[in-house]
Amino acid sequence: MDLRTLKTERAIKNAFMLLRSKKELEKITVKELCEEACINKSTFYAHYRDIYELSDVLCGEVVTSITKGVLHPEYFEENPAEFTRELFYAYFAQNSLITILFSGKQRNHLADRIERGIKELIFEKYPQYREDVEKNVILTYCIQGGYHAYAQNPDCDVNQLVDIIGTLAGSVKDLFLRSV
Repeated sequence: MDLRTLKTERAIKNAFMLLRSKKELEKITVKELCEEACINKSTFYAHYRDIYELSDVLCGEVVTSITKGVLHPEYFEENPAEFTRELFYAYFAQNSLITILFSGKQRNHLADRIERGIKELIFEKYPQYREDVEKNVILTYCIQGGYHAYAQNPDCDVNQLVDIIGTLAGSVKDLFLRSV
């Protein structure tokens, strides 16, 4: 990608983030984004089909960053408390972007996307779990439950919150091992 294209991409993304921090996704127009980014509408459309595709790309980048923050997917089985800590520190590292991109009607989409990403990480390591209903339910419970505990307690001390969620995930280990 050439420098001009990179600068245009950066301008589009920065303008979107600025607008998204002020209003719901559904209320952002291509026209106002282009004005904010100092580009023509045709330039925008050369990069993205619409505002929703741009949002989806940015959300995907955040989810990828979070899943890459889980360095040891095998910990889910071996040490669920530590697995959960890795996942939540990866959330916290992206917190400002999460707050902007996944606000309003987009709020619950993050947990679903993270769940899919984390499950893929685990299924790469343990392919036999892909079709295991009990393992999938436990994974969903830990990922979704942990995320919603995180999202619903924004004023809680980060380390205390991670410790509590990690302890709860650790208690799931017995159930997980029982189903091995």
